[in-house]
Amino acid sequence: MKIKYIIVGCGFSGSVIAERIANELKEKVLILEKRAHIGGNCYDYKDSNGIIIHKYGPHLFHTDYKEVYEYLSKFTDWIEYEHRVMAYVDGQTIPLPFNFNSIDKVYSKAKADILKDKLIRMYGKGKRVGILELMRSSDLDIKELSKYIYDKIFVNYTAKQWGKKPEEINITVTSRVPVVIDYDNRYFQDRYQYIPNKGYTEIFKRMLNNGLIDIKLKTDFKQAVRLDFESGEIYLYGEKFVGKVIFTGMIDELCGFRYGILPYRSLKFKLKTVNKEQFQETAVVNYPNDYKYTRITEYKHIHKTRSEKTAIMYEYPCEYKKGGMPFYPIFTEEAQKMYQRYRELINKFDNIILLGRLAEYRYYDMDDVIKRALETYERIKI
Repeated sequence: MKIKYIIVGCGFSGSVIAERIANELKEKVLILEKRAHIGGNCYDYKDSNGIIIHKYGPHLFHTDYKEVYEYLSKFTDWIEYEHRVMAYVDGQTIPLPFNFNSIDKVYSKAKADILKDKLIRMYGKGKRVGILELMRSSDLDIKELSKYIYDKIFVNYTAKQWGKKPEEINITVTSRVPVVIDYDNRYFQDRYQYIPNKGYTEIFKRMLNNGLIDIKLKTDFKQAVRLDFESGEIYLYGEKFVGKVIFTGMIDELCGFRYGILPYRSLKFKLKTVNKEQFQETAVVNYPNDYKYTRITEYKHIHKTRSEKTAIMYEYPCEYKKGGMPFYPIFTEEAQKMYQRYRELINKFDNIILLGRLAEYRYYDMDDVIKRALETYERIKI
């Protein structure tokens, strides 16, 4: 059987498409993956203490898309999990998103009661209000609160995350994280909040368990695929390829960096085993103002494990350098213009489909990626 589909990348974008094509269309799929494992950034594994480690930082499944939840449920059993995050500020930890519990920790009881009463009257109990909206308030108490949250929780964290000085950061970037007018410590509000019972890698194994799917690990797509930008033709191992290519990697790399490298932010991770049963009170603690790392994740809080030791991961944002790992596109006007030039170049090929965060140069959460992949499959199967 001839290969009709080449998929570059074995994260959720590529794996969902491969699973659908193989199981529904009964067509052969070739997956090219440059890493030594399946699963992309959602890859996880058990360490020597039996703790499931997310190699590329914590990944939590949360969604309001019923179709995404039902689709993934074909490949895993679930454990209910509601994510909790704290921020280390001025020597104490404060719940995030900032809420009434956070106010009680920061202010005296009398001042906290005044703030909570005003927030309820002005915005409504249970509402989630952006910092930018709070900062517009004419009430002096609310303005004081919003300044505290902006200065202590968000601006320096964002500066570390994006490698910019606080004064270079547009306030609209930090204002996206809400303040909760309630005692709700949950980080997400989605209808479906779970973690896979046996981890994410097991999902990918089950998803890709089809003889029609051929996976080539440690294989850069450039080793197998060549694009002829003059003719608009594609070659697989030197022979003309007339099927479809679903590309989930860096669009600038696909085009040989013809117009330069698109700007990305990268991450470095430091994993450490600690000789105690528990290191911190929640799965994630953010460090907005102290230290070079932005957060510490303790994985035993995510996948409950009985062990005398625990595993923690420090996360350091850093500049992306060619050949490294791009995690986040940087959305500047100049970057968008460069991306559009690459997009126009790829449009010369009738049979290349760009899919995912790097290929489409936009931010997707995990559930968005899966939904996007399912929708893309529905279009290509016709």
